Amino acid sequence: MLLLIEQVLNGLQLGFMLFLLSAGLTLVFGVMNLINLAHGSFYMVGAYVAATMIQHGSGFALALLVALAAAALCGLLVEVLVLRHLYHRDHLDQVLATFGLILFFNESTRMIWGRQPLFMQLPEFLSASVEILPGVPYPLYRLVIIGVGLLVAVGLYLLISHSRVGMRIRAGASNRDMIAALGVNIRWLYSLVFALGALLAGFAGVMAAPLYAVESGMGESILILTFVVIVIGGIGSVKGALLGALLVGLVDTLGRAFLPQLLQGLFDSSSANSVAASLSSMGIYLLMVLVLAIRPRGLFPA
Repeated sequence: MLLLIEQVLNGLQLGFMLFLLSAGLTLVFGVMNLINLAHGSFYMVGAYVAATMIQHGSGFALALLVALAAAALCGLLVEVLVLRHLYHRDHLDQVLATFGLILFFNESTRMIWGRQPLFMQLPEFLSASVEILPGVPYPLYRLVIIGVGLLVAVGLYLLISHSRVGMRIRAGASNRDMIAALGVNIRWLYSLVFALGALLAGFAGVMAAPLYAVESGMGESILILTFVVIVIGGIGSVKGALLGALLVGLVDTLGRAFLPQLLQGLFDSSSANSVAASLSSMGIYLLMVLVLAIRPRGLFPA
């Protein structure tokens, strides 16, 4: 029972980190109708900048702010210089262009930081553990990620549903020509949405940096999970991104934790671990197939 509680919390932590990534990506696709394969690169930028700041003696709060600013600025520059010219082009052109951006960002990080991975140390106050139940310690930082994810979800809901900027974003997603005719600068609205998505991706990178190695190409593997989240939740839906991220996080984490034990009765130990690893990797894709079989447009289509 205690192991189950711990693994559920691990699944929620992974889910909320995926939500930070998928919320920005689903906004960009839903509002701008743009396929952005380079979204994971902003995640990588946030992680690299934060890790570098910490290694040079910066406090965690300052490193977070600088990393968010760097990710948002990179997103703004990419949108203005490259993607702005692709809105009326075919999705294949967008895929090819953003794949080229992946290569550009990966090589740029190797030129600036080298090929060796960086490791980001947590400040002492975040390195502690708390007792979630008597005698059951759990890392405080993972609980912080869950709390931050909840705050971001509430903030995005208020921004999109209860603000003038959110009203313009929703109107731009519905009819970009009409909102432009009413005097709204649709180009800068798109730039704002894209910079917000890049900022959220950078935020996810900062949160992930103390847990994983910071290295070139780290955005590609998690981007695959992010697209699975968006497909499950419904393209363009922030609410769907939240639910989809939590489902993917829980299925992936619980599968890796408990499938080896469940298969011990059918296979020997090494075979059980091997089969369980394969089934765990397949689990999220089976979940996606199941959801699409029932709801082809996702759980909460925009």
